[in-house]
Amino acid sequence: MEITFLGTGAGLPSKSRNVSAIALHLLQEENQIWLFDCGEATQHQILHTSIKPRKINKIFITHLHGDHIFGLPGLLSSRSFQGGDDAVTIYGPQGLRDYIVTALRISKSHLNYPITIKEIKDGTVIKEDNYTIYVKELDHGIPSFGYRIVEKDSPGELLVDKLQAKGIPAGPLYGKIKSNEYINTKDYGILYRKDFLGPDKPGKIITIMGDTRYQESFTSFVERSDVLIYEATFNAEQEDLAFQYFHSTTKQAATLAKEGNVKQLIMTHISSRYQLADYEDLLKEAREVFRDTELANDFYHHQIR
Repeated sequence: MEITFLGTGAGLPSKSRNVSAIALHLLQEENQIWLFDCGEATQHQILHTSIKPRKINKIFITHLHGDHIFGLPGLLSSRSFQGGDDAVTIYGPQGLRDYIVTALRISKSHLNYPITIKEIKDGTVIKEDNYTIYVKELDHGIPSFGYRIVEKDSPGELLVDKLQAKGIPAGPLYGKIKSNEYINTKDYGILYRKDFLGPDKPGKIITIMGDTRYQESFTSFVERSDVLIYEATFNAEQEDLAFQYFHSTTKQAATLAKEGNVKQLIMTHISSRYQLADYEDLLKEAREVFRDTELANDFYHHQIR
């Protein structure tokens, strides 16, 4: 699994940061891509990456502010001209359906692929073959949501020593044992996978939060995330301003990461008031609370290990 930040700014695009969009690459799922938010000019940002719009098969919208959705009609329309004919499912708050349908209808845009729009609420659970996505409502003045993506556990390592102790030589049989709950063999009888595998490997957890004020109650939602992506619109000194505008600070992002016992925090949604010279200070503020913190810039690419 990999993450590409297509837009990391807050509210307005700037010369160095476009508005919000994050791509999650599911490499084991035929290189499918899930897109989280789609601010203005997201399709332009994609042109600077190796992402193919036809690979985007799910889009998750955190909330309906323009810097998170104004690029959606354009991306959906352009996808028709870029070899995209597979279905797309779009998740987001109530009102998302009206927005998409109206934009496409008035612009007389025709999509050559089907779309399904599913409006979410607090507590929604989305189940996929290898993933479960949990939804939590945040605190942003309008309905805004976080998505916790939990990968299914995978089978543990094959215990070769146990197989050899039973006299089973290396070969195709090893793969069959790992791929099936049990197999019935002529020479060795019934072999159960559970007898020859180590503990399951826990799936990855990625939590992507929409715009929000900081709340201690979010801790259980982000707990044990391998990666927490959280907004840091303001620096630590502007906590009052962050509260007034329903946003969070660098220090609050780091505090949530620390309290949630996450492995890594990546801060995004940075106000345009901060320039390149300020980024080191923003990162320092967060790392004083939670060391494993990164500050995302546009096109920052992160591999989840």
